[in-house]
Amino acid sequence: MNRRPGFPARLDGLAQQGPAPAPRTPPAARVAAPVAQRPAGVGLDSQAIRARMVTRLAAAGIADARVLAAMGRIERHRFVDSALGNQAYEDTSLPIGLGQTISKPSVVARMVELLLGALPAGGRLGRVLEIGTGCGYQAAVLGEVASEVYSIERLRGLHEKARENLRPFRLPNVHLLFGDGMQGFAKGAPYAGIIAAAGGDAVPQAWIDQLAVGGRIIAPTVMPDRRQALVVLERTPREVRRSVLEGVHFVPLKSGIA
Repeated sequence: MNRRPGFPARLDGLAQQGPAPAPRTPPAARVAAPVAQRPAGVGLDSQAIRARMVTRLAAAGIADARVLAAMGRIERHRFVDSALGNQAYEDTSLPIGLGQTISKPSVVARMVELLLGALPAGGRLGRVLEIGTGCGYQAAVLGEVASEVYSIERLRGLHEKARENLRPFRLPNVHLLFGDGMQGFAKGAPYAGIIAAAGGDAVPQAWIDQLAVGGRIIAPTVMPDRRQALVVLERTPREVRRSVLEGVHFVPLKSGIA
C-alpha cells in the first residue's frame, strides 16, 4: 500500500483541515483508547440506550460482531442537534443542516457490514475512503473497524461541524478533508474500501481507480427506473464485479465544493 500522505493535505489547491496523524499504534490500542476516555454517563450518554439500539440492529439482520460493537461504542446523539437528541437512537434519518441528513443506524450498519464482508471474521479493514462526511457519525463508526479513514466533505459548513463533533472522540486514525468527493483522494490510494453517503447515476471512475485489488466500493446508485439501490463493486485481479442490492434513499451525489 502506498505511503500515507502527510497532513494537512490539499485537494484541488485548497488547504485541508483535519487532525494530525498520531504515531502508529497496534489496531487494538488505537480503538480502545478513545473508548476508555469517554466515561459512561446517564440519559443519552448511557451505554444501555446504545445497547438497546444494537439489539434492534441484530434483530433486523446485522450479524457482524465488529459492526455491532462499533455501533454500540459511538454515541450517535453527539452528532445531531440537541433538539433532536431524544430521537438519536431511533432508526430514522435526521436533518443535520444544509439540506443533508444523518443516515439511519440500520443503513450505516448495513453499509459498514457490506464493506467488511470480504474480510474473515475478526479481520480489520485497512485504509478506507468515505465520500460525504456529513456530521461525522459514519466516519466515527468506520474509525472503529478500519486502520485508517479518510473522509471527504464538499460542504464547508458540514466539514467544520464534523470536526467539532469528532474532536471529543479523539480518533487519531480518522482524517477529515474538505474537497470534491467525486474525485476521491488519490494521495491516499489504494483503498481497502470506499463508502459513499450520496447517490449518483454511476460510480465515478476515480473511485474505481483508487480501489485496491480485493477491495469493495459500497455506494447508493440511481437505477434505470430512477430509484436508488445499494451497489457493491468488488475489484479482482481481472475485473470489477458489480452487485445490486436493496433500494435506498440518499441525497444526490454532487461535484464541486460549496
